[in-house]
Amino acid sequence: MKVLDLKCAHDHRFEGWFASTEEFESQLARKLVACPVCSATEVSRMPSAPRLNLSSARSEATQKAANAPVATDVQARALQFMRELMSKTENVGERFAEEARRIHYNEAPARNIRGVTTPEDAHALLEEGIDVLPLPVPDALKEPLQ
Repeated sequence: MKVLDLKCAHDHRFEGWFASTEEFESQLARKLVACPVCSATEVSRMPSAPRLNLSSARSEATQKAANAPVATDVQARALQFMRELMSKTENVGERFAEEARRIHYNEAPARNIRGVTTPEDAHALLEEGIDVLPLPVPDALKEPLQ
Protein backbone atom coordinates (compact mmCIF):
# COMPACT_ATOMS: atom_id res chain seq x y z
CA MET A 1 0.00 0.00 0.00
CA LYS A 2 1.37 3.41 -1.01
CA VAL A 3 0.45 6.51 0.99
CA LEU A 4 0.96 9.59 -1.15
CA ASP A 5 0.93 13.25 -0.16
CA LEU A 6 -1.37 15.07 -2.59
CA LYS A 7 -2.38 18.66 -3.30
CA CYS A 8 -5.27 20.08 -5.33
CA ALA A 9 -5.23 23.18 -7.54
CA HIS A 10 -6.56 25.20 -4.57
CA ASP A 11 -3.57 24.16 -2.43
CA HIS A 12 -5.58 21.83 -0.16
CA ARG A 13 -3.23 19.08 1.00
CA PHE A 14 -4.36 15.54 1.77
CA GLU A 15 -3.24 11.90 1.73
CA GLY A 16 -4.23 9.23 -0.75
CA TRP A 17 -3.82 5.49 -0.29
CA PHE A 18 -3.18 3.43 -3.42
CA ALA A 19 -2.14 -0.14 -4.21
CA SER A 20 0.79 1.19 -6.25
CA THR A 21 2.14 4.30 -7.94
CA GLU A 22 0.77 2.95 -11.23
CA GLU A 23 -2.70 2.66 -9.69
CA PHE A 24 -2.49 6.28 -8.52
CA GLU A 25 -1.50 7.41 -12.03
CA SER A 26 -4.35 5.38 -13.55
CA GLN A 27 -6.96 6.83 -11.18
CA LEU A 28 -5.57 10.33 -11.67
CA ALA A 29 -5.84 10.01 -15.47
CA ARG A 30 -9.48 8.88 -15.13
CA LYS A 31 -10.23 11.84 -12.77
CA LEU A 32 -11.11 9.48 -9.90
CA VAL A 33 -8.84 11.25 -7.42
CA ALA A 34 -10.58 14.31 -5.94
CA CYS A 35 -9.82 16.74 -3.14
CA PRO A 36 -11.89 15.94 -0.02
CA VAL A 37 -12.31 19.66 0.71
CA CYS A 38 -13.33 21.16 -2.66
CA SER A 39 -13.77 18.09 -4.92
CA ALA A 40 -11.26 19.43 -7.46
CA THR A 41 -9.83 16.68 -9.68
CA GLU A 42 -6.73 18.69 -10.63
CA VAL A 43 -4.51 16.85 -8.16
CA SER A 44 -0.74 16.64 -8.03
CA ARG A 45 1.62 14.52 -6.01
CA MET A 46 3.72 16.29 -3.37
CA PRO A 47 7.30 15.27 -2.60
CA SER A 48 7.45 12.98 0.39
CA ALA A 49 9.94 10.78 2.12
CA PRO A 50 9.55 7.85 4.47
CA ARG A 51 9.92 8.71 8.11
CA LEU A 52 12.81 7.04 9.81
CA ASN A 53 13.23 7.14 13.57
CA LEU A 54 16.98 6.75 13.84
CA SER A 55 17.45 8.77 16.98
CA SER A 56 15.43 10.28 19.77
CA ALA A 57 17.10 13.65 19.19
CA ARG A 58 15.22 16.06 16.97
CA SER A 59 16.78 18.53 14.60
CA GLU A 60 15.91 22.20 14.88
CA ALA A 61 13.97 22.06 11.59
CA THR A 62 11.90 19.12 12.83
CA GLN A 63 11.21 20.96 16.08
CA LYS A 64 9.98 24.06 14.19
CA ALA A 65 7.81 21.94 11.90
CA ALA A 66 6.21 20.24 14.89
CA ASN A 67 5.36 23.60 16.47
CA ALA A 68 4.04 25.25 13.28
CA PRO A 69 0.29 25.29 12.61
CA VAL A 70 -0.61 22.55 10.16
CA ALA A 71 -2.98 23.35 7.29
CA THR A 72 -4.32 19.80 7.29
CA ASP A 73 -5.35 20.16 10.93
CA VAL A 74 -7.30 23.31 10.08
CA GLN A 75 -8.96 21.57 7.13
CA ALA A 76 -9.84 18.56 9.27
CA ARG A 77 -11.43 20.79 11.90
CA ALA A 78 -13.38 22.68 9.24
CA LEU A 79 -14.70 19.41 7.80
CA GLN A 80 -15.59 18.17 11.29
CA PHE A 81 -17.48 21.42 11.93
CA MET A 82 -19.34 21.12 8.63
CA ARG A 83 -20.28 17.48 9.30
CA GLU A 84 -21.65 18.42 12.73
CA LEU A 85 -23.55 21.38 11.30
CA MET A 86 -25.09 19.22 8.60
CA SER A 87 -26.10 16.52 11.08
CA LYS A 88 -27.89 19.08 13.31
CA THR A 89 -29.82 20.93 10.61
CA GLU A 90 -32.66 20.07 8.26
CA ASN A 91 -31.97 20.51 4.57
CA VAL A 92 -34.90 22.41 3.02
CA GLY A 93 -33.10 22.85 -0.30
CA GLU A 94 -34.37 25.55 -2.65
CA ARG A 95 -37.18 26.44 -0.21
CA PHE A 96 -34.73 28.02 2.26
CA ALA A 97 -35.98 31.63 2.10
CA GLU A 98 -39.64 30.56 2.23
CA GLU A 99 -39.07 28.18 5.16
CA ALA A 100 -36.95 30.71 7.08
CA ARG A 101 -39.80 33.23 6.82
CA ARG A 102 -42.38 30.63 7.92
CA ILE A 103 -40.27 29.83 11.00
CA HIS A 104 -39.65 33.52 11.76
CA TYR A 105 -43.37 34.36 11.60
CA ASN A 106 -44.35 31.27 13.67
CA GLU A 107 -46.09 29.58 10.73
CA ALA A 108 -43.81 26.53 11.02
CA PRO A 109 -42.13 24.83 13.98
CA ALA A 110 -38.84 26.41 15.08
CA ARG A 111 -35.83 24.35 14.01
CA ASN A 112 -32.37 24.72 12.52
CA ILE A 113 -32.47 24.65 8.74
CA ARG A 114 -30.05 24.89 5.83
CA GLY A 115 -30.60 25.22 2.13
CA VAL A 116 -29.94 27.22 -0.98
CA THR A 117 -31.02 30.75 -1.76
CA THR A 118 -29.93 33.65 -3.92
CA PRO A 119 -27.81 36.49 -2.50
CA GLU A 120 -30.78 38.81 -3.09
CA ASP A 121 -33.13 36.60 -1.05
CA ALA A 122 -30.52 36.28 1.73
CA HIS A 123 -30.23 40.09 1.83
CA ALA A 124 -34.04 40.43 1.96
CA LEU A 125 -34.17 37.97 4.86
CA LEU A 126 -31.59 40.02 6.77
CA GLU A 127 -33.60 43.21 6.13
CA GLU A 128 -36.66 41.48 7.63
CA GLY A 129 -34.65 40.69 10.77
CA ILE A 130 -34.20 37.01 9.95
CA ASP A 131 -30.67 35.85 10.74
CA VAL A 132 -28.97 33.90 7.96
CA LEU A 133 -25.39 32.81 7.53
CA PRO A 134 -24.08 32.08 4.04
CA LEU A 135 -21.83 29.06 4.31
CA PRO A 136 -20.30 27.31 1.30
CA VAL A 137 -20.48 23.54 1.66
CA PRO A 138 -17.78 21.50 -0.11
CA ASP A 139 -19.18 19.00 -2.62
CA ALA A 140 -17.46 16.24 -0.69
CA LEU A 141 -19.87 16.78 2.21
CA LYS A 142 -22.99 16.76 0.04
CA GLU A 143 -22.57 13.03 -0.53
CA PRO A 144 -22.78 10.25 2.09
CA LEU A 145 -19.68 10.23 4.27
CA GLN A 146 -17.61 7.11 4.84
